[in-house]
Amino acid sequence: MDLLKIGAFIAKCRKNKNLTQMQLAEKLNITDRAVSKWETGKALPDSSIMLELCSILEINVQDLLSGEVVSMNNLNEKTEQLLLEITKQKEEADRRLLAVEVVLGVITIAILLCLCIIAAYVEMEDWLRITLICAGFIPLAIAIPFMLKIEQVAGYYECKKCGHKYVPTFKAINLAPHMCRTRYMRCPNCNKKSWQKKVISKD
Repeated sequence: MDLLKIGAFIAKCRKNKNLTQMQLAEKLNITDRAVSKWETGKALPDSSIMLELCSILEINVQDLLSGEVVSMNNLNEKTEQLLLEITKQKEEADRRLLAVEVVLGVITIAILLCLCIIAAYVEMEDWLRITLICAGFIPLAIAIPFMLKIEQVAGYYECKKCGHKYVPTFKAINLAPHMCRTRYMRCPNCNKKSWQKKVISKD
């Protein structure tokens, strides 16, 4: 989506309604700073107020996300383009999430290894050695739930039996045996268990 185009479109529609940024903001119970961010292409309106914004500006959501009034002739084409852009943005966001997961894993394991090496090779009392090792597990224990959540929501798992791609439950991710990003789970489509690989795209 072209945020600058959408922002310019919002500004044009607002001016057509003879509304200032402050007046529009008051109608939506937000700050005029938020409206300014939309109109300068720095942010999109939140989904919770998008319908109300469209109602005030007398446009529809399709118009808003396209950055122009969409005629019936090219509605299907615009809808398809928007869906493709949204899918592409989700895939990019999923890739970033999976990269964050790797970084979290590397950092927490590095901390654990460093503290274990210090505890093993530096002269200290036994209680301090045990404390250091235990402290090394704390960042890992905190990071694991976040990493599992990323594994659940980023991308899809593809069933080896039927090819169905889906987002598993957090419980399924948590309990499934795994090797890196391949997990042994039951497919909700064919109800068979298999080693299922993580994929980014649903196509």
